[in-house]
Amino acid sequence: MNTFGNIFRVSIFGESHGKWVGVTIDGCPAGIEALTSDLLTDLERRKAGAAGTTPRKEEDMPIFVSGIFNNKTTGAPLTIVFENNNTRSADYDAIKETPRPGHADFVLHKKYNGFNDHRGGGHSSGRLTVALVAAGVIAKKILHGITIEATLTEAGGNANIEEAINKAIAAQDSIGGIVSCSVKGLPVGIGSPFFNSLESVISHAVFAIPAIKGIEFGSGFAAARMTGSVHNDAIINEHGETKTNHAGGINGGISNGNELYFRVAVKPASSTPQQQHTWNNATQSVEPFTVKGRHDLCIALRVPVVVEAVTALALADQLMAFYAEQKIS
Repeated sequence: MNTFGNIFRVSIFGESHGKWVGVTIDGCPAGIEALTSDLLTDLERRKAGAAGTTPRKEEDMPIFVSGIFNNKTTGAPLTIVFENNNTRSADYDAIKETPRPGHADFVLHKKYNGFNDHRGGGHSSGRLTVALVAAGVIAKKILHGITIEATLTEAGGNANIEEAINKAIAAQDSIGGIVSCSVKGLPVGIGSPFFNSLESVISHAVFAIPAIKGIEFGSGFAAARMTGSVHNDAIINEHGETKTNHAGGINGGISNGNELYFRVAVKPASSTPQQQHTWNNATQSVEPFTVKGRHDLCIALRVPVVVEAVTALALADQLMAFYAEQKIS
């Protein structure tokens, strides 16, 4: 549904062209300092404005609705909202009858019997990632000594990001990218075997980001072409430090104390200036179709901070479970 986590529980709400989008965090510990200014750096990183991003710009000023008193979390559900002001909903009138290729328009219409808000993708829009970023800032505050850093390492198959963006602008077609994420300072023992493996939990959160199509930890798919003697990471001291890190910091679904490392594949934005074809429900035929509205040519440019945020959400929930287990034992 719309909630992630077992202890540090995050629920997102709103639609792309509705009045608000926002997030509620239940299970947030009391006493954490939470100022509006704390959120602005990461929110700024997510904003459009750079070449290759959408012309739609929102102020994205967070408003604390509940769970805050005297600038500290109270332990009650913490709710943060963002107002949508820069919308042009008329751009989406056509998709009532002509679902956009690559988007969720067709399946959303079928799933919700046409009652879904189709404007800008409604509740499935990447607009809601602003709420994930806000929640991620709060989560990072409880990850003491743990750092998370994600970067765009490739766009359109090119490690030269600027060159890739310029080519996309010239071609007037969207491109995807690869985002790499590193987590340092994570203690040994976070996660569980099987269904709550650390890879599973992080992947669950990462795939909540629209446009993510793949994830790999450590050597990832390259491991299939390696031998065991090469892929195995030799342990070199009593702390579990390893000579290599093909495992990406996780063994048996549990953190091993080394750097946690993974990469995600971001697809090209489905809304491209190029003419495409789609089914028209009104005429019952396939017709040429051009997407209207304002869209990113390379959505991957804005994804790194969102990857950091959802990783922080996953780790906050897992760490709180880990510390609870330690107290019980």
